[in-house]
Amino acid sequence: MEIKILTFEELSLHELYKVLQLRAEVFVVEQDCVYQDIDGKDEKALHILGFEDEELVAYTRIFPPGIYFSQAAIGRVVVKEGHRKKSYGHEILKASIRAVEDKFGTKKIKLSAQTYLIKFYESHGFKQVGEGYLEDGIPHIGMVKD
Repeated sequence: MEIKILTFEELSLHELYKVLQLRAEVFVVEQDCVYQDIDGKDEKALHILGFEDEELVAYTRIFPPGIYFSQAAIGRVVVKEGHRKKSYGHEILKASIRAVEDKFGTKKIKLSAQTYLIKFYESHGFKQVGEGYLEDGIPHIGMVKD
């Protein structure tokens, strides 16, 4: 998988379209969750895109401390259905953690995890914090990596 790390301004229209298409495909359609995906935060994020050939198969967005949480943040972690058995989730998360460390100079990261993915995030050094909560009708838990 080829990884690209781009600011919002560096995303081509074609890449932005693929990002929004993948996020809607998984978070809205597949998870049957109506929510406001375009939340005004994409302009403040770095975008981590994972391509197999020309197809966007994995994605996250990352934020410096103070934008989303007081710590740096990783969000919108997604892998295209049909590509989930290829370890792309692990690859895109590792690339995102490295990008946070390299671009923002911190190892402290917070994310909001869907609870069925707790073990996945724990395998990358994240620990649960606080109580579980519903976000857009889906069970989540805060997780941090120091």
